[in-house]
Amino acid sequence: MNDAEYRVVAESLYTKIEETIDTLIEEKDAELDYENNGGVLTILCEDSDTQVIVSRQQASHEIWVAAKSGGFHCAYENKNWYCAKTKETLDELLSRTCSEQSNSQIIFPEFN
Repeated sequence: MNDAEYRVVAESLYTKIEETIDTLIEEKDAELDYENNGGVLTILCEDSDTQVIVSRQQASHEIWVAAKSGGFHCAYENKNWYCAKTKETLDELLSRTCSEQSNSQIIFPEFN
């Protein structure tokens, strides 16, 4: 993947994450919010006053996630993002970390 392809795929991913959070707020009354600032997407778990940080890593063509449970690096393979440490897909990783940091179950759909 070259830099231009990475930017397109990463931007699409961020849009999907933001749309999912908007849907969760609207339909499930989830206590989540987000801020997108310069390639860093901060997911705010408002009921626990914690954050899950999703950041683009242009140089390595990865997506990094920082949560209370640790830091995770995700690479794009076969039209999906996979965590090198846990082997979870990014949607599974975000579902787990946001649920761990929230007082409710948070489910992100598949991003592929």
